[in-house]
Amino acid sequence: MKRIYLIAGLFLISGMPLPVAAADEHMVVVSPDGLKWGAAPPAFPKGAQLTVVSGDPSKEGLYVIRLKVPAGYKVPAHTHPNDENVTVISGTLNIGMGDKLDEKKGNAVKAGGFALAQKGMQHYAWFTEDTIIQIHGMGPQGIIYVNPADDPRKSD
Repeated sequence: MKRIYLIAGLFLISGMPLPVAAADEHMVVVSPDGLKWGAAPPAFPKGAQLTVVSGDPSKEGLYVIRLKVPAGYKVPAHTHPNDENVTVISGTLNIGMGDKLDEKKGNAVKAGGFALAQKGMQHYAWFTEDTIIQIHGMGPQGIIYVNPADDPRKSD
């Protein structure tokens, strides 16, 4: 019999611990009040908060994170080295394809909805209301901005 071991207690680049309400070698259970939110890593535009639900997006393997953003938050056009799976927990995610953020294009994804940005696909996002999204996929994950000037890591 094969056993599946979920990784608990790993740290994201920002150093936030995995918020585990109950864990053993077979299961991870996280309640909403057990999530430990902190400032998102510098790869994200300022204003977002992030929590690691499971895994570590900077390493090989499955990861799950949540991103909390305020109304008016925008993520310029970018790509990822692996597929990005997004489920809207609350609020609305507006997502479009292309090399430049264009609020006249794209799709509004409401709470309960899902979006997939395949590896290497140029896409962007904006939020018209406070929103929480859950992102999962295979790591290592990263973000590469189409226009290097949009990369918040380069603006200090």
